[in-house]
Amino acid sequence: MAEKKPVLDEDLKNVISLKALVDRGSNKVIFVESDGDFFDVLFSFLTMPMGRIVRLAEDSVPVEIGCLRNLYQSIEKFDVRNFRSNECRDMLLLPCNSADLQCQNLKLKIDDDRPTRYFRCYNGCFLSYYQSVICPSCASTFGWKIPVDNTQVGGVFVKERPRLIITDDLQVISPVSATSICLFSKLGVTDSKTTEELTFNMGIQEALNLLMHSFVSKTPLTEILLKNEPKPSLGDVHSSQGISIDSQMHGDTINEEEKNISLKLVVSKSKKIVCYAEAQEDFVNLLCSFLTLPLGYILEKMRNVSWKGCLDQLYKSVEDLDEKYLKSNFHKELLVNPKLAPGFRYENPLLGIEETSFYYLNEKLTTDKCCIPDNTSAESVKLNVFYPKSHEDSDESAQGFLKGPDTFTVTDNLVVRPLSLILEMSVIQELKVPFTDIEDHIVHMGKREALLLLVASFVGDSALTNTFIRELREPKQEQ
Repeated sequence: MAEKKPVLDEDLKNVISLKALVDRGSNKVIFVESDGDFFDVLFSFLTMPMGRIVRLAEDSVPVEIGCLRNLYQSIEKFDVRNFRSNECRDMLLLPCNSADLQCQNLKLKIDDDRPTRYFRCYNGCFLSYYQSVICPSCASTFGWKIPVDNTQVGGVFVKERPRLIITDDLQVISPVSATSICLFSKLGVTDSKTTEELTFNMGIQEALNLLMHSFVSKTPLTEILLKNEPKPSLGDVHSSQGISIDSQMHGDTINEEEKNISLKLVVSKSKKIVCYAEAQEDFVNLLCSFLTLPLGYILEKMRNVSWKGCLDQLYKSVEDLDEKYLKSNFHKELLVNPKLAPGFRYENPLLGIEETSFYYLNEKLTTDKCCIPDNTSAESVKLNVFYPKSHEDSDESAQGFLKGPDTFTVTDNLVVRPLSLILEMSVIQELKVPFTDIEDHIVHMGKREALLLLVASFVGDSALTNTFIRELREPKQEQ
């Protein structure tokens, strides 16, 4: 077969070789075969916090990821005085990855322009991501920089030399399964004479493009490798489909005791849409926390929810992948059950995501408990994190990233501002909703509603409508 080796990155140290089977007739990638370096990069997508992904989209590939771009830009525009500490804003716009220690060893680092740094105070009381703060325990500075171990042996998530196959829609297949003739039929290959093997070099920019196109396309490999690139756009794939999202949502049942966030929705009676909401800082803190969540956590919560992208296929493939291809169960958990980076927890537990922990062993930082010797307790080597949110806030009862009390205007597509009548009027005018068609609804949020809102903000641009549409459509019960 003919081979084609286009140069996609000038720095050959930062490229990964891919062998692709291409259907010449349809000009589509059937599948790609590569070694562990490529799959480590691909799997690392699941560990990335949404704030970093949206920032990468802002800087290089303009992909609309539901409402999250609007949310991100709103936080960028907030006055720093709205936050509990100066660091809170950075925590949302550039959140840390809980798998950062592993991702330091990726061959292609698509998000390495501002790497996370780790510091300890001189007495070893706390760890901090920031050097210019004072330890709350011993009052010393965080002047001891902890080096990150980048001498890891073997692969990052997968074993050193697996040969795996991935289809155009990001289904990972083992070589054994790939030998089946049924696979080719399933992938739409009817005539081997129309297929051709091509070799590509994937660099950092191509890997970034692959991530972004995977949000909006079922054929990202074709678009990136063969340059069949449509304009990336997620769009509102769930407009007025809140019932569909709700019926397929993967989450816990409603617990009345959890309904501790309330907000006022301003609704168009005829259109059955939320024009905007007026909410306190607890609701906006919940929205802010969406940017700290790893992609894999969101994908785990949206099983069977239809959308334009194919990253859910990647998540399911990793979940089902034979353990012999992964380095350990710990590494699999980093991908399919990712946690928050230490110190990034939002105190209201509606989303139910946990933080990982740091351990300091043999002058190295790790999050893997399996590295701790049997004769050593985890607590004795655990490093407590000086929570960035409280750097300048002595109020121990405070929660979240924002100062309170405060009231905000939140649009259906998650543009957020401190209470703004100008924004509210502009939304009403843009929607062409007469004042006589408006009514207010007070709604309450528990864990399930929070998860619905998370998914709705990820897959479409009508997050409030798609979260609360069922309640708005149900007729009110007679008293």
